[in-house]
Amino acid sequence: MLHPVGPLPAAVYWRRRLLVLALLLAVLGGGGWLVVAALTGGAGGTATSAAAATTEAGGQADEPPALEQVVPSLASVQTPTPAPEPPAEAEPRPTPAGPTPGGPCSDDMIGLEVRGPGSAPVGGKPTFELVVTNVSSVPCVRVLDAGLQEVLLLDPAGNRVWGSNDCFPETGSDTRTLAPGESVVFPLTWGGLTSEPSCTAERTTPASGQYVLRGRLDTKTGPDTPFTLT
Repeated sequence: MLHPVGPLPAAVYWRRRLLVLALLLAVLGGGGWLVVAALTGGAGGTATSAAAATTEAGGQADEPPALEQVVPSLASVQTPTPAPEPPAEAEPRPTPAGPTPGGPCSDDMIGLEVRGPGSAPVGGKPTFELVVTNVSSVPCVRVLDAGLQEVLLLDPAGNRVWGSNDCFPETGSDTRTLAPGESVVFPLTWGGLTSEPSCTAERTTPASGQYVLRGRLDTKTGPDTPFTLT
């Protein structure tokens, strides 16, 4: 092998061997380069893909970080508004106690009025009635003593003309239990003359005209009743 045999000079054969060897090395070298290039290209492609993915991920700046995807931002959490407190209710007023059955008849529990003829002649002796009525819803007790009863005759100016207790006051005890709606009537006759308390002034005949009658039972006073002297 080291000593070429042939008609040509030995140098020719050596050059041919070197050329073949060079070609073989070139082929071998080219194949290795292709393998290296292939390996380098694959790694570069992976790096490029990773870089592209990184770039793409970086380009989407609007997407929230991974932590915000799991834990929502406090700004997006809606805090429930507490329900308004109901307005303070006014304290209920204490209910006034009603009348006690069988207790005393207060002035608010009785009605008082004077009944009689609407008119009478001057100098006449009309009879008036003092009417006491239990206007409450329960029975009650009232002192109706004669000394507590009075009928007054007043002129249009409100001046006293006559009083049933001025000259002939009556005495006596009279305490009654009045049922709801029950009335008690006390007749009183007027002698037709004027009078004053204690009956010391001269008594005269009042003139004709318009007057009013007013009843009283102790501290209770009734409404005025029109009366005419003709």
